[in-house]
Amino acid sequence: MAKTAWIISINMGYGHQRTAYPLKSFAEGGKIISANDYLGIPEEDKRIWESSRGFYEFVSRFKKVPFLGEFAFYLFDLTQKINEFYPKRDLSSSSFTQRRTLPLFEKGWGKDLIEKCSKKNIPFVSTFFNPAFMAEYFKYPREIFCVVCDTDVSRSWAPMNPKKSKIKYFAPTGRVVSRLRLYGVKKENIILSGYPLPVENIGSKKMETLKEDMGKRLLNLDPSRRYINNYGSLITEKIGKLPKESKRPLTIMYTVGGAGAQKEIGVELIRRLKKSINEGRLKIILVAGTKNNIKDYFEKEINNGGLGELMGQGIELIYENTFEKYYDAFNSALRNTDILWTKPSELSFYAGLGLPIIIAPTIGSQEEFNRNWLIKSGYGADQKDIEHVKDWLFDWLESGYFAKMAMQGFIEVEKMGTFKIKEEIQKCSGL
Repeated sequence: MAKTAWIISINMGYGHQRTAYPLKSFAEGGKIISANDYLGIPEEDKRIWESSRGFYEFVSRFKKVPFLGEFAFYLFDLTQKINEFYPKRDLSSSSFTQRRTLPLFEKGWGKDLIEKCSKKNIPFVSTFFNPAFMAEYFKYPREIFCVVCDTDVSRSWAPMNPKKSKIKYFAPTGRVVSRLRLYGVKKENIILSGYPLPVENIGSKKMETLKEDMGKRLLNLDPSRRYINNYGSLITEKIGKLPKESKRPLTIMYTVGGAGAQKEIGVELIRRLKKSINEGRLKIILVAGTKNNIKDYFEKEINNGGLGELMGQGIELIYENTFEKYYDAFNSALRNTDILWTKPSELSFYAGLGLPIIIAPTIGSQEEFNRNWLIKSGYGADQKDIEHVKDWLFDWLESGYFAKMAMQGFIEVEKMGTFKIKEEIQKCSGL
């Protein structure tokens, strides 16, 4: 039997796709299936998915409108809110979101997808909960797995009847394990795997690629060598001998989420750090993803700011017309990135690649929990007043603060998630 599985994602934002793509090496046909946009999807199924995506993207952008936007997002966020973990209590009762979704299954939402997948006797792996629920509702004959893509999860991720469910979860953190148990998921159906990071940024299980990149990164993150001199033995033990010098400027990557929110921060960042970019001391990578309107916005503002001549040198723009091309370009650029500036989405786990995270303002309850995880763990810090970025950014650099965050994430965050998920699926399914 071929060692493959259905790898199912949704192309709503980047989070679920970014979680799925490291698993592509054992995907049936070498392809990721988008549950909301696959070949032959019924029009009614697509309409339901599209209405959900359209509303999310609208409310995410509308949030910055004073009062009305904030209130609208507050109401939306209540449907995906994560309750405080303490005191520990039984949280197994189904959520509003699930009670609203069940009638859609009863009307056939997702039936076509599951019938198509059922034609091959292989495991079903989803990076979003609804396709996993569809598989269970329409009695998919093989194993059903769900890969969690955040540091904590709402009740919406667990099945309506967790005690009777056969869905198995890959949990990226111990907190997700504990949370799923509070939601009533059986212990044997939870696997602590870590998040599936891109193999091209890690290398083999010996992490030769990641260690090489970390050595170069530390030199840029600690120009005064305060951290390096104090923790030289730890660095040698975990990474190996550092290069003699860095051959590139300090590089910051700023990413815009799939909904296109917070693009203004990237432009303001360039304006405030224009002098350092011009001097060749700093490089900024702006990530527009697959959004043509974001790319156009960045290009217009860069040219208006008199920095057009630096495009391709001190300023780089990442844009592709497909997620697969974007994902490859993004991971390639990460190898020469020193600091990742992003809202705390699934990219929070990229702290495991030794990337210190500057945290942009959160959008929603989920990101607030990711933010808390980054800060409490020592992998990231909130962005300060962007008007004074040239002050606090270079102070943090000179103090070795970024180097400390980079090493903390590199050492502590689980990096073998992709390998563990593949092994577990093959083991559990007898492949």
